Amino acid sequence: MNVDVIGVPIDFGAGRRGVDMGPSAIRYAGLASSLERIGHSVRDTGNVPVAAIGASAEENARLHHLHEILETASGVADRVADSLAAGHFPLTIGGDHSLSLGAIRGATRARNLGVIWMDAHGDFNTLDTTPSGNIHGMPLAALCGLGDARLVNLGNPARYVNPSNVVIVGARDFDEGERLLLRESGVTVFGTEQLDRIGMFQAMTRAVELASDGMDGIYLSLDLDALDPVYAPGVGTPVPGGLTYREAHLACELIAESGKLVAMDVVEVNPILDEHNRTGMLAVELILSALGKRVWKG
Repeated sequence: MNVDVIGVPIDFGAGRRGVDMGPSAIRYAGLASSLERIGHSVRDTGNVPVAAIGASAEENARLHHLHEILETASGVADRVADSLAAGHFPLTIGGDHSLSLGAIRGATRARNLGVIWMDAHGDFNTLDTTPSGNIHGMPLAALCGLGDARLVNLGNPARYVNPSNVVIVGARDFDEGERLLLRESGVTVFGTEQLDRIGMFQAMTRAVELASDGMDGIYLSLDLDALDPVYAPGVGTPVPGGLTYREAHLACELIAESGKLVAMDVVEVNPILDEHNRTGMLAVELILSALGKRVWKG
C-alpha cells in the first residue's frame, strides 16, 4: 500500500501533558523504515497544525479546549480525506484520542465505515456525563451522533457512524454515565471480562463481522492504553488488567487478515511517562501487524 503518515501533536483533549510528543516518539521508533521493510511505500505528510490556545479563549469546564480541538480536528479530517481520495492508506499518529474525531470524520466523507475501537476506556462520554471535561473521553460518542452539537456536527458533511457497526475491544474502565449510553446505543463492547471468557480470536472474528457488516471497510482506532501498563507504560491514563502483548498483536493481525482495513490511527503515546520509548516502539510493532506483518507465513 501507499501509506500516508499524518502526525497530530495534540494534548488538549487529555488531562495530562505529554502526548503531543507521541508522533515524534512513534517516528523515532522507526515507523517509516519498518513499514517499507514489509513492502509498503511511505509518505510522511508531516504534522497537522495544532491550534494555539488564545489568551481570551472561551473555556468550558465540561468541554476543555473545545475550540482548539475543533479547529485541529477539521485539519485532520481534511488530511485524511485527501489521503483516501488519492487511493492511499491514511495512518494518523498522535496525540490524544480527540484527534480520532477528525480522522474518522475525514475517512467517512466518501465511505461508510465501521469502527473497531481498541481502548481501556469507552470514550463514550458527552457534555452531560463527563466527570472531567476532557474531550479525549468523548470522540466515539460524538462520532455516533451523541453529545455537544459542535463535536457531533464536525465534518463536511458530518457522516455519523452507525453504532451497530462500532465495536470496543479491551475496555475495562467506564464512567457510569457513558456505561448507560453504551448500553442504549447498540455499540458492541468486548471488555476484558468477555475477552477472558471467549478469547481474543473469537472476539475479533466477531468484531470484524460487526464492524464491516454492510460497510465499505473498517477504521481501526488503537489507543495504547488498551494494553496492560506492563507492556505500554507510556500512556496518560493507564488501567491495570489490559491486553497482553500477544493479544494486542493477534487483534491487529486478524484485522489485517480480513482485508477490510482502510484507515487507522494510533494514539495516547506519552513519552514523558514512558521507559526508553518502549510504548513508541510497541506502537510501531502493532501498526506493522495491522498492516500485514506476520511472525510466520506458511
